[in-house]
Amino acid sequence: MASSAEVTQSSEDNFFVTAPKQPKPTRIWVVGDSGRGNDIAAQVRDGYLKFTGTRHTDLWLMLGDNAYDTGTWDEYQQGVFEMYPHLRNSVLWTAIGNHDAGSASSEWQSGPYYELFNPPTQGEAGGVPSGTAAYYSFDYGNIHFICLDSYGSDRTSTGAMLTWAAEDAAVSDQDWQIAFWHHPPYTKGSHDSDTEIELIEMRERALPILEAAGVDLVLSGHSHSYERSYLIDGHYGTSDTFTPQMMRDRGSGREDASEAYQKPLGAAHAGTVYIVAGTSARADEVSPHPVMHTSLSIPGSLVLDVQGKRLDVTFVDDCGEVRDYFTIKKG
Repeated sequence: MASSAEVTQSSEDNFFVTAPKQPKPTRIWVVGDSGRGNDIAAQVRDGYLKFTGTRHTDLWLMLGDNAYDTGTWDEYQQGVFEMYPHLRNSVLWTAIGNHDAGSASSEWQSGPYYELFNPPTQGEAGGVPSGTAAYYSFDYGNIHFICLDSYGSDRTSTGAMLTWAAEDAAVSDQDWQIAFWHHPPYTKGSHDSDTEIELIEMRERALPILEAAGVDLVLSGHSHSYERSYLIDGHYGTSDTFTPQMMRDRGSGREDASEAYQKPLGAAHAGTVYIVAGTSARADEVSPHPVMHTSLSIPGSLVLDVQGKRLDVTFVDDCGEVRDYFTIKKG
């Protein structure tokens, strides 16, 4: 087995780099609702490749609806494996979406999604064992990732998934905690978080748990839009119940415009940024949600750069141009 950060190589184009035991500069690529296998997905991919250049992608996340329309084998072949061959040397971590679930069962962990992707269920990569591939966690350097199933698993506050998530998030001692799942708690894009049950329940039930554990960033797809919130805390109702008191920082988080968002290490309810990044294969119209600093109807993907106690987040469009950015610093 390769040691930490050692390259294991079978050919010039096929290799992987094992996760580091110590913090290191880390680049993470994030795509949402990417599985259409269409020209837009290819353009978003190429835009990211133009942006990242020779910088290695350490890992990447898929936010669900990784294969359209019903998550069949052929759809994964076209939407994932043929679309992203260049990322064969970067470890992929996936969340299940409602379209993936068209041919898969979270209860039985069966179907193409669960046969193709094999996340850690026993804490093999850090975190508390979940016992299921539907939701899981892992560590990479000084980052803890929590992946939830917002569609096929029990979303009740006392159910297995959120009971596990509360324990897992609370015991992590990493500098950063990033959660991701498919259905966004806040959106006014092609879906509405005020009216749709999966979105409402994740907001009402998952967010208090994660915010109490100090989670820094929550990533979702489902809406085919890019929406990025302020640094907020404590908003669990409909959009008309959001108040300025729920903002931990009313600025942009951009160092060149105001200042980076600042958070103390390990503090509960110190603020979280919520991002909808569902435009990796389609962009629909979006209206402003009051928690959002930025809302865009532009194809693109998300880039996360972690260096020590600094997190830079960049939204890159299908031409490789930066369309939104912000920074969070821990102190």
